Amino acid sequence: MANRHLSRSIVLQTLFEWDTLEEQGSRDIATHDMLHRNIDEFAPGSKDVPYMERLLQGVMDKRPELDMVIEKAAPEWPIHKIARVDRNILRIGLFELLFADRSEVPAKVAINEAIELGKNFGGETSGRFINGVLGAVYKELGEPGKEETGKPKAQKKEKKPLVPYDQMPIERKGGAVVFSRDGEDVYVALVHDVFGHWTLPKGGIEDGESVEEGIVREIKDEIGLSITLRDKLGENEYVASNPEKGKIRKHVTYYLAESSYIDLVLEEKGGLDDAQWFKLTNILDLNFYHDILPIVTKAINILASRQSGVVR
Repeated sequence: MANRHLSRSIVLQTLFEWDTLEEQGSRDIATHDMLHRNIDEFAPGSKDVPYMERLLQGVMDKRPELDMVIEKAAPEWPIHKIARVDRNILRIGLFELLFADRSEVPAKVAINEAIELGKNFGGETSGRFINGVLGAVYKELGEPGKEETGKPKAQKKEKKPLVPYDQMPIERKGGAVVFSRDGEDVYVALVHDVFGHWTLPKGGIEDGESVEEGIVREIKDEIGLSITLRDKLGENEYVASNPEKGKIRKHVTYYLAESSYIDLVLEEKGGLDDAQWFKLTNILDLNFYHDILPIVTKAINILASRQSGVVR
């Protein structure tokens, strides 16, 4: 069975990207092309593409009605003041709550999935805010499906056995805190994703390639920098869902790396929308993912302790 949560996440990413471009005044935005680029990046081979296409098109077609419902359910929050991630999660949740086939997406599923998207991709209060708005609409609808207790056991599909963590396939990835010196100032190169976070450039390590070789190649491919690796900063790991392979452990190794201070060139890549240099003294004020922050902090400490010259 297709991973519907992953599918909704990809539609959310596409809507967020579209919303960003529209606010910047872009016209003739090809959301279909965005969607398929994101599918290729995050769910290659997915069998759930028709569902993602229907959901995206449905939200786009019903956006004026959805936004009107959001503003009625949260009158103190005009639609343009709601965080871009939150308002697109609300659009997805409301579309499924109001217009989807309830035999395919029960009302409670629509609400719970939207809340989970908020917890995964929004801010600290996103889940509660989304729950409040969708809960208000649910009550106005008369709480459809409130008495449902699920399908009879005989009709329930057998769940796939959980794969133990130590038996999940591992995908190797590598990234870097890339720094450069311009006079007396030290700068760090960061990339920005469509969910509003600054993060580190990274990518997959190919077969037959060392982690170090892969990092050098990926940084060049992603932001156009030739780098020299310095200190190893650490490793982290997270579990992701693949529609074909199931749960996968993504193991990421990070290095401190040095580069010339030249313009960054962000290659077109699903999920990223910007790349910039930031002064070392300013980067902790940026919005990082929690698992990236310790890596960045360690790099800052190393660079700050080497004030006298080139990192060795």
